[in-house]
Amino acid sequence: MKFTAVSLLALFGAAAAGRPQLSIQVRDGKFADLDGLEPSISWGGSSTQGDLNVEYGVDLAARATADIGSLPKSVWGKASRSFGGWDASARAELANGQLDQADIEVEANNAENDLAVKLVASAGKGSGFAVSRVEATKGFDASGARITVNPRYNLNNEDGDVVIGYSRDDTEIEVTASKDDQSVTISQRLDDSNRIAPTVSRNGNISLEWERKLSDDSSVTTTVKPNNAVDVEWKDHSWTANINVPIDGTNIGGTNVSIKRDVTF
Repeated sequence: MKFTAVSLLALFGAAAAGRPQLSIQVRDGKFADLDGLEPSISWGGSSTQGDLNVEYGVDLAARATADIGSLPKSVWGKASRSFGGWDASARAELANGQLDQADIEVEANNAENDLAVKLVASAGKGSGFAVSRVEATKGFDASGARITVNPRYNLNNEDGDVVIGYSRDDTEIEVTASKDDQSVTISQRLDDSNRIAPTVSRNGNISLEWERKLSDDSSVTTTVKPNNAVDVEWKDHSWTANINVPIDGTNIGGTNVSIKRDVTF
């Protein structure tokens, strides 16, 4: 299935209700021309039909090509409405050029009962409708603290886990338990500018995340995983830089760097 020029222009016209956003990402490596740049343009919009809210958008590769059908990186639509104390929504996305296969997310939230349910599925020609993951989140307030219980189940590999969260003041604790492993993450805000979050798993894996807030729109987050990698994400307004340094003991591998800039017209 391919987009024709007319259908693509019609889609642009519908989505142009929102302001387009241009993102340019620089890939690490050596390139003979501008292949190292990955520009993309995103459009979006929304409308209301009675008590039904509709949102839509398209993410395009902004590059010169003779194949219009290769431009859309993703096309998505979302419909939502409220009834009987529930806020329900369904979102479908066609991604990675697979225009005959849709990823679907269905969510329902009940604020009064502090309960949320989510279903992830796929639908396509020949494959029908297949549910891949289901989960639910239930929240409780207890003596100034908030507790959440989030059971999740993956139908593809028939595996599930439970995430239990606890937050109070400047401390957050998250415990993830499955039949194969358990992990604990403790996030502690030290002051207005610094937050640390160590994670320990039963299988021996550990990691440490440090977030340093530089300003309202700027922060640096460093994640250290011994014998794996050091990741640094620097956000500065519309700029995002990611640095990945693989490590194995005392050996340091090749550094991967990507830089992304968002421009809203």
